[in-house]
Amino acid sequence: MKRIKNLSVAAALAIGASAFAQTPIDVDASKSIAEIQPTMYGIFFEDINFAADGGLYAELIKNRSFEFESPKMGWKEPNSNRHSLNKNSGIAKIINYTDNTGNKNYARFEINDASGYEIINEGFRGMGVKADENYRISVMTGKVNGISAIKFELLDENEDVFGEASIAPKGNNWTTSEVTITPSKTVEKATLRITFSGKGSIDMDMISMFPEETWKGRKNGLRKDLVQLLADIQPGFLRFPGGCIVEGRTLEKRYQWKKTVGAIEDREMLVNRWNTEFSNKLTPDYYQSFGLGFFEYFQLSEDLEAEPLPILSCGIACQYNTGELAPMDGLDPYVQDALDLIEFANGDTSSKWGKVRANMGHPEPFNLKFIGVGNEQWGQEYIERYEVFAKAIKEKYPEIIIVSGSGPSPDGEYFDYGWEQLKKLDAQLVDEHYYKSPEWFKANADRYDDYDRNGPKVFAGEYAAHPKAEDGPKENNLEAAVAEAAFMTGLERNADVVHLTSYAPLMAHKDAWQWAPDLIWFDNLSSHGTVNYYVQKLFANNKGTNVLKVRSNGDKIIGHEDIYATAAIDADKKEIILKLVNTSAENKEVILNISGSTFKKKADWICLSGDNIKAYNSFEEPNTIVPVEKEVKIKNNNTIELAPNSVNIIKLKKS
Repeated sequence: MKRIKNLSVAAALAIGASAFAQTPIDVDASKSIAEIQPTMYGIFFEDINFAADGGLYAELIKNRSFEFESPKMGWKEPNSNRHSLNKNSGIAKIINYTDNTGNKNYARFEINDASGYEIINEGFRGMGVKADENYRISVMTGKVNGISAIKFELLDENEDVFGEASIAPKGNNWTTSEVTITPSKTVEKATLRITFSGKGSIDMDMISMFPEETWKGRKNGLRKDLVQLLADIQPGFLRFPGGCIVEGRTLEKRYQWKKTVGAIEDREMLVNRWNTEFSNKLTPDYYQSFGLGFFEYFQLSEDLEAEPLPILSCGIACQYNTGELAPMDGLDPYVQDALDLIEFANGDTSSKWGKVRANMGHPEPFNLKFIGVGNEQWGQEYIERYEVFAKAIKEKYPEIIIVSGSGPSPDGEYFDYGWEQLKKLDAQLVDEHYYKSPEWFKANADRYDDYDRNGPKVFAGEYAAHPKAEDGPKENNLEAAVAEAAFMTGLERNADVVHLTSYAPLMAHKDAWQWAPDLIWFDNLSSHGTVNYYVQKLFANNKGTNVLKVRSNGDKIIGHEDIYATAAIDADKKEIILKLVNTSAENKEVILNISGSTFKKKADWICLSGDNIKAYNSFEEPNTIVPVEKEVKIKNNNTIELAPNSVNIIKLKKS
């Protein structure tokens, strides 16, 4: 965030007399009208757009354990044909373990001519490596016959070597060996070549490469720059692992949390349901290694000081795909998964699943408070299954807050039916999703004004304005972000009903995305927040603790003169926080009047704005539109000028 100490005449923010039509902003700071939950603004992670493998999970080797349906996908065996050597110099044969239930395959390399055989891993649209930084290569080796060394080489786009290291395999029992490789230059789309010394054979599995520089320095952990962007939001919760991947196209292919914990090498890989979902964005090499599994999600939540919010299958496969149903008399394993997950998160170390958590290095409980049943299922089939889950969870863990769902749309027959039934069942939190146009978001800023104050609370779990720019990164433009901000004033104004909110999807790889817009874009080396990201950050960093009454001539400020507004007090910081959104292409003037409290003249004013509503942040220009902070002097009955297409946060210190 850019900060400017003095107010410039040429700045987008202005205070003083003007001939423009003026809108009164009347804030009553004498009492709270609603409490803002600590979970009000959070983040929703789904493994879409290569967000986990190839993204947040910092592994650089694709298909490291030869588990894809095509076991050598991601690997090439050119047999050094480019050097005109023997094409039969060696081969990797895929062997099945006889007793493994998770990791099912390993590779047996049979080397006839070590000078002629090589195997190359392509990474996730290449491997991003940085000059002079260390990368840890590890490999499991089993039976060794005649092979004295394994050599690893980083290749650039021209196949020139710019980093190398070797390992001497040990013994004939499965053993993990490690070596560090340090590239001599920065390359966005590197590959890793493996060659051998000697003639014979060697069994290898879990061929892996990670940067040593990860989030919190954890070995084989998460990508630091991406987690930092999440941490900067200061999220109140982290919802995981999706999204539609929770459901699976079939029940067999659903996300099963128990397969994502324990030793990394024993976790069972699964094809990602987004791999061929869209015919124009096919990614058949999209799998889930589950190196980022439920333990890591809980750990990340803890790092972010965010409430973990896991979502589990309710026994219904994606209703946009097969809609396969677990029979009601066969629902017990699904319900038990939910109960066991709570034990994994909160149980003491003497319990079965609490012991699993402790053995993974976290004896203390994760203090799970929320659990979600289903993603965005609908109809009678969902309601009757939700009821079974809710009864079982509440009987054993009455303190857990259960998140239910109202389906994939913000209105219509399924939405109305879901809400009607969930009210009858005394549901606690109902998840609503909406992907709509910017116009819809502005028009629905009053959506929750008339919701039942005594009914279930709302989780606005997935939303994003879609301007239909027909180009992934361009979808995240200023028009969409300002419309979302206008809508978010309505979420905050109704904080007594809306307890959690999150934009979706969270992140996307520029070379492997299926869905746009997205909050964060990244490539193999860098990442940046979109304009939408900065809107989320502004609201989350400045949410306050209690909503204040704000009016204009006695009316709510919802699009009047294209202005949207909400106000809050932060009881801890002793601040009054105004959020003012101007969705117009013109400057707008408001007259600020705060009653019921006195405040200091100096205020912090943060503004995100731009003249071109189609402008967006890019890899080339990541700071095209970012918040600018200024220190200003404000008095009651001051005229304040709001820049066109702007989101404004004004923070006043109470006297």
